[in-house]
Amino acid sequence: MAIAAAAASSSSSLFPKYPCLSRNSPRLPQSLRFSSTIRAVTLQPVKSERNQTLELEGDLFSCPICYEPLIRKGPTGLTLGAIYRSGFKCRKCDKTYSSKDNYLDLTVISGLKDYTEVKPASTELFRSPFVSFLYERGWRQNFNRSGFPGPDEEFKMAQEYFKSAQGGLLVDVSCGSGLFSRKFAKSGAYSGVVALDFSENMLRQCYDFIKQDNTILTSNLALVRADVCRLPFASGFVDAVHAGAALHCWPSPSNAASVAEISRILQSGGVFVGTTFLRYTSSTSLIGRVLRERILQNYNYLTEEEIEDLCTSCGLTNYTSKVQQSFIMFAAQKP
Repeated sequence: MAIAAAAASSSSSLFPKYPCLSRNSPRLPQSLRFSSTIRAVTLQPVKSERNQTLELEGDLFSCPICYEPLIRKGPTGLTLGAIYRSGFKCRKCDKTYSSKDNYLDLTVISGLKDYTEVKPASTELFRSPFVSFLYERGWRQNFNRSGFPGPDEEFKMAQEYFKSAQGGLLVDVSCGSGLFSRKFAKSGAYSGVVALDFSENMLRQCYDFIKQDNTILTSNLALVRADVCRLPFASGFVDAVHAGAALHCWPSPSNAASVAEISRILQSGGVFVGTTFLRYTSSTSLIGRVLRERILQNYNYLTEEEIEDLCTSCGLTNYTSKVQQSFIMFAAQKP
């Protein structure tokens, strides 16, 4: 499906179902209009080497150490109950993995009892029970001050990019409290959704939200704890990867390692869609750039050009983006 046309008609053709997102639409308030630079690209339909219906019974997950498919013992399927009652083991490393608090721990440090790993402040912040509780109760809503159009609109935008990957497996990395994971699962557009985060408390909060909604409680949705730099999937196995408001939270310079991991697990034609805060935009004045550089010096915010370079340097192509104030949604494809 074509997701972008020439720059002259980029805004209207990128989201044909949502004319209100057109940059020149008179119905869109000035404060909500997008500005962007978009290349002419076409995302071809995913040609999966495996059955698009996904059996979800065998080698769905891989060892985060050696990436060998894990042997599973327990019920089949990707539902929360099936994953919780299953045990996983790597035939090569002989390491076992199991569920805890309704999420499957597939980190390298899984099972270690006397090990405390302290990540950078931006990562540790979201491991806090307090922040996890507040994330959908006021924290995320404040993003609209920076130009984020809101979860419902962001979901619609992402779905347009993911059209060629529908019917396959979607991984929502750095899923937080599962705000978008639940939307993807509830859409029924994917044969399976994996909500993945490093924060134990975010995953617990995600489960609390899921169990309140019977429509997704038994859907093909799994909760997995994992490091975005060591994703527990075989190379070329995943159809789509989503990272909502996440890139700026990943440890720098591990941004490159994380995007490289995403590129590794995507199959040919697979799509990566992400949103994040920008340090400044192409329209920001020189004085504005200097001020923002000083104010945001402790934040891991990138520019439009840096995000594009990051994706292309990791082997992704057909990069395209939409920008509004300090918000950017970008998409790239595995060739």
